[in-house]
Amino acid sequence: MSDLNDERGERDEYDERDEYDERDQHDERDERGARGERDAQDERDRELYDDLLEEELRQAAAILDPVPADLRRIAVDAFALRDLDVRVAELTFDSLVDGIPVRGETDPPRMLTFQSDGVTVDVEVTAEGLIGQLLPPGPAGIEVLSGPREHARLMADDMGRFTGQAPPAGPFALRLRTGREVVVTEWLRA
Repeated sequence: MSDLNDERGERDEYDERDEYDERDQHDERDERGARGERDAQDERDRELYDDLLEEELRQAAAILDPVPADLRRIAVDAFALRDLDVRVAELTFDSLVDGIPVRGETDPPRMLTFQSDGVTVDVEVTAEGLIGQLLPPGPAGIEVLSGPREHARLMADDMGRFTGQAPPAGPFALRLRTGREVVVTEWLRA
């Protein structure tokens, strides 16, 4: 009988230890959970503080050192060119480089040809403006990009022909929107 009591006593001892171990593990889990919640709250507080600080710095910069309107416009235009579907039309002919001089012509027009995957843009730059044609022919919206200045907006007719009243001054490029695709020419100095 004493052996049974000894076994029962040992079992009771183990049962009590197991209970304590389970309570300790449960307490540790509760403590870790509370610590995790505090850490998450601290992280949210830091993010809120960072957001408020960033907004205050933006306001101070806007008052003390505002971005010039021209620079803002150039940045917006540069962002607009980031279109992933845009194709770049490369310059394949420039009469200033590749052309043969014409006798008797004092101020010949500059002839440019740009090409990109089946789209060709022929442009003549004169003192009076731009004259051009798209191949294959078809209607298109055309913007004459010229840095900080206002962009000239042109329309190509059904034959792909377009004209612009003022010649570009300084660097320029053309952005063509033909239905579902956008083509931008290389930048050139007029």
